[in-house]
Amino acid sequence: MLLDEETIERLTRVQVRYIDRLMALPHVIGVGIGFAQVGGQTTNQPSIVVMVDHKLPLAQLAAEEVVPAELDGVRVDVQAVGTFNA
Repeated sequence: MLLDEETIERLTRVQVRYIDRLMALPHVIGVGIGFAQVGGQTTNQPSIVVMVDHKLPLAQLAAEEVVPAELDGVRVDVQAVGTFNA
């Protein structure tokens, strides 16, 4: 799976526009572009990938803490990646 240049540019514009807002949310440790995952399997759907240390049930998050499912018509996919150490 490869992203064409136009798709990369569109995703990058959305990423840049919302990165500060997304990084301010609880448990978010990174924001990138890539492909959405469903049931642990990578799909061919381009998305903004929001990396979190772990996922929480929606019931445990305040409305303003929830990662949106879409930004400017682009899918947003939350992926649990654990923590990173330098």
